[in-house]
Amino acid sequence: MQLMSEGSAAGGGLRERKKRATRAALTEAAVRLAAEHGAEKVTVEAISAAAGVSVRTFFNYFDTRDDVFVLTGAETGANVRKALLAAPAGLTPLQALHEAMVSELAEAEQQHELWRLHGKVLREAPHLLVRVLGAHMADETELAEAVAERLSGGGRTTADAEAPEAPEAPEVPEAPGAPAASAEERRNALELYPRLLAAVAVTAVRVSVDHWCARQEERAFNEVFREVFGLLAAGLPAPPA
Repeated sequence: MQLMSEGSAAGGGLRERKKRATRAALTEAAVRLAAEHGAEKVTVEAISAAAGVSVRTFFNYFDTRDDVFVLTGAETGANVRKALLAAPAGLTPLQALHEAMVSELAEAEQQHELWRLHGKVLREAPHLLVRVLGAHMADETELAEAVAERLSGGGRTTADAEAPEAPEAPEVPEAPGAPAASAEERRNALELYPRLLAAVAVTAVRVSVDHWCARQEERAFNEVFREVFGLLAAGLPAPPA
């Protein structure tokens, strides 16, 4: 789910909203410049100037120039996973995932042009496309892990949802010398259902966007997205002849 939106998570304090807006401005500036001039000709200095920030600010958000084209949906993915775990316990996993994604896709119609330009940039820069595909796979794995956590009872119950959220506990550093699991090991540790649901949901987003972009005059995006998940929930019955 590589979405680019500064308003996908309206909550948070002023500081967080400013950070989201700055990140979105940098991403949009980079994509527009690369679509016009080619990604290889776009510099960090040009991106920063177009976004109205300093080069130092750019590197507060992205480690390298290429990351601005690749890591376009990191915050969106985190928001979806958080919403999935907080969804009411009475929802099926598919319903919970649909509801979690709806709010993140609320600005889809406004983002159409930027999506189109981003696709153009990736088609013309194969090395960026390879990195984006890797980011998609990592995002899908993290979503599957969130599905597995919800299935195991890690999501919030109805009572939890009505109660105020507790402050986050400080992170406990991992023991020295304990190697982090690789992406492949994390995927292999998952059961089939979470992996399948995450893959289906990610594909549903892509198909919804592609279909709507080709037929914008027919229906609003949210109607297409709702129909896609409705078909999945019904078991993909064959359309009437």
